[in-house]
Amino acid sequence: QVQLVESGGGLVQPGGSLRLSCAASGIISSIYAMAWYRQAPGNQREFVATMTNGGRTNYADSVKGRFTISRDNAKNTVYLQMNSLKPEDTAVYYCKLDGRKNYWGQGTQVTVSS
Repeated sequence: QVQLVESGGGLVQPGGSLRLSCAASGIISSIYAMAWYRQAPGNQREFVATMTNGGRTNYADSVKGRFTISRDNAKNTVYLQMNSLKPEDTAVYYCKLDGRKNYWGQGTQVTVSS
C-alpha cells in the first residue's frame, strides 16, 4: 500500500510563489515517474509536470519556466516549486506516482487571487 500526501497549498497573490510537497510512504517496488496534475472546478484534471526515475522532467506549456519539479529521494518526497503564480493556476494539485500501479494523493488546494 502506497500513500501520497500533498502539502504546501494555500492562498497566494498573483506573482507569488508556493512550494508543494508530496511525501510517499509504503512499499514501492518500482517507480517509473512522479508527476503533478491539477484540476480546476469544471475542468478536466490536467498534467502539470513529471519527473522520471532517471531524472528527466517535462512540463505543461502553461507552466513551463515558472514551475519546477524536483525530488529528494532520501525523504521520498517530490516537490513542485511554483513561481510567478497566476489566477489561472488556481486548482487542486495532485501528486501521482507512476509505477507498476498508479497512485494518487488526495490533493492540495492552491488559490491564486488578489
